[in-house]
Amino acid sequence: MAKTLAHLFGVVFLLIGILGFVPAVAPNEMLLNIFHVNAAHNAVHLLTGIVALLAGMAGVGASKTFFKIFGVVYGVVAVLGFVVGDGMLLGLISNNTADTWLHVGIAVVSLIIGFAPSGELTTTAA
Repeated sequence: MAKTLAHLFGVVFLLIGILGFVPAVAPNEMLLNIFHVNAAHNAVHLLTGIVALLAGMAGVGASKTFFKIFGVVYGVVAVLGFVVGDGMLLGLISNNTADTWLHVGIAVVSLIIGFAPSGELTTTAA
């Protein structure tokens, strides 16, 4: 399941990263007229998508590690978003309230996927 979800996250993040550069979809740097994006924000989405796809191709362990790290990173980004509010994160990445709450959701879902039991049976010595 983690591999499949890593592939899904990868495709979605690549798509979002690309759409952020399309003026008709992100007029005035507002993706879907909701999320504030800029070139750096779009680049982060593209990089995240690539890493997610690579993790998914590498296997379950890599996928779970990706989601653990990704969840922590997006959690930190969400906290920064609450601190900064509508503005620039680290002076580079555009942010607004919708972005911040989306990052909270992404962090929570990623941490659940990363730390969920894999469902594989393990044997123990008696």
